[in-house]
Amino acid sequence: MYRCASALANRGSKALQARTLVILFTAGLSGCVYAGGGDPRMQYARFGVDPPQGNQVTVCHAYTCRMQSSYTFSKQDLADIRAVMAKTKRADTPFEERRAIAYAIALIDVKVGNKLGIHDKAGMQFAGSGDPTQEDCVDVSTNTLSYLLVMQANGMLKYHTVDSTMSKENLAKGFAALDPVKYWPHWSAIIKDNTTGQKYAVDRWPFDQGENPAVVKVEDWYIKSR
Repeated sequence: MYRCASALANRGSKALQARTLVILFTAGLSGCVYAGGGDPRMQYARFGVDPPQGNQVTVCHAYTCRMQSSYTFSKQDLADIRAVMAKTKRADTPFEERRAIAYAIALIDVKVGNKLGIHDKAGMQFAGSGDPTQEDCVDVSTNTLSYLLVMQANGMLKYHTVDSTMSKENLAKGFAALDPVKYWPHWSAIIKDNTTGQKYAVDRWPFDQGENPAVVKVEDWYIKSR
């Protein structure tokens, strides 16, 4: 159940429908379901990925971390990230830090992608599974988590703390609408406001690599909470 719609769609509609029926039966036709949060190490253990070691990260690609490549942030990389955050902040507030984080993640995606040959397209790609240039939501969420942890370790986050990833799904609604892929489990990296405790999804998956990720309250992310 940890794979987002993009990866599962590659199995074909019949297989997808069959799996949907099985999961709906076992889940008792549940509504919107959340999973994750808390210790970031859980995400790495879940998908068999090494967590960041200093400024070195393991980058997931080819869907559901099928391929894993190493990337080390140089001093220049870190300086560039700080510069883009400073440039895009308009005030010293949590809101502006979230805005700066979005620009920083977009920059990192381009740097890492250019180095590793990843040129990810937005959302679901039916031929993307196994393609080393593409990423599904598991890849994107895991990578974004790693990038945020590196930023945090280098003192770039003042108002936020990196949480783990979170998934959301509403299989019952998807089945009822005859569009299970639309409501399939979807993952995102999460940050938490240090003052209010509000959590925000940082999700680049719906956009092309190099575009700013969405940074929205987890209640409003993907499937709006009731």
